[in-house]
Amino acid sequence: MTTFYQSDVGPIKSIVLKHPKDAFVSDEAIDHQWQGLNYQNRPDLARAVDEYERFVTLLNSFNVDLHFLPGDESVGLDSMYARDASIACSKGMIICNMGKAERSAEPAAQEAVFHSMGIPIHGAITGDGRVEGGDVAWIDEKTLAIGRGYRTNDEGIRQLRELLGDCIDELVVVPLPHWHGPNDVFHLMSILSPIGHNLALVYSPLIPVPFCETLLSRGIQLVEVPESEFETMGCNVLAVAPRICIMLTGNTKTRIRLEEAGVEVYEFDGQEICIKGGGGPTCLTRPIVRSQNGS
Repeated sequence: MTTFYQSDVGPIKSIVLKHPKDAFVSDEAIDHQWQGLNYQNRPDLARAVDEYERFVTLLNSFNVDLHFLPGDESVGLDSMYARDASIACSKGMIICNMGKAERSAEPAAQEAVFHSMGIPIHGAITGDGRVEGGDVAWIDEKTLAIGRGYRTNDEGIRQLRELLGDCIDELVVVPLPHWHGPNDVFHLMSILSPIGHNLALVYSPLIPVPFCETLLSRGIQLVEVPESEFETMGCNVLAVAPRICIMLTGNTKTRIRLEEAGVEVYEFDGQEICIKGGGGPTCLTRPIVRSQNGS
């Protein structure tokens, strides 16, 4: 029986992804969707596929069991950002209810795949509740932080708290700033990436003071992302194991700061699959199983 360890830093054992070949599908689909989905620029399909293959090669180097979501006409370009449609907890998967209306079909598409994999479904956010996986981050095995912003609302948080029950000791609600408004891609994980059990990457100018104090009070060391690297997703970094991470090429100052904190860093180019759509390495991945090993 699979053991689901509640973590965003434990070694990844199993992960769900969506290849741009199946999310972007064709040049015609990209032309039809990219502006309505608020992409910064039109993605180039061939380059996106090449970038993604390099990303997959990196994941394979860590012996991660990769599962790819199939093509699905009910979803669009954003389905490549697999993290947002579900949440992993110790009792299985919680199916989200998207704050971005154009992504409303993604949770059901993921749920069908989880059923086919034999992954238990613990529950779902329904009705007026809205929760996106990018707003959720495990601070430790029994503490979950959730961003309250334009993609995740109070009713969604209430439902998630009820579903988690004794899976958690504390749900830390983090009020998110308006920043660029409701049409922007802004999640809690835009400003926070757990890197190790006592280490996190943050963009402090947009973190509420109470949440910053919460992290520090728990003995978590904060590595600061410089302002010049925030828009290039310097703060969106995937921990594949404690203090081992994958980030976008080009955020040199952030990389140096992580390495000075004892982090092993791997990079990939993500102009087409990350920068243009506003989703970094964490957004591209929905870890299903992480182990408790590591420190």
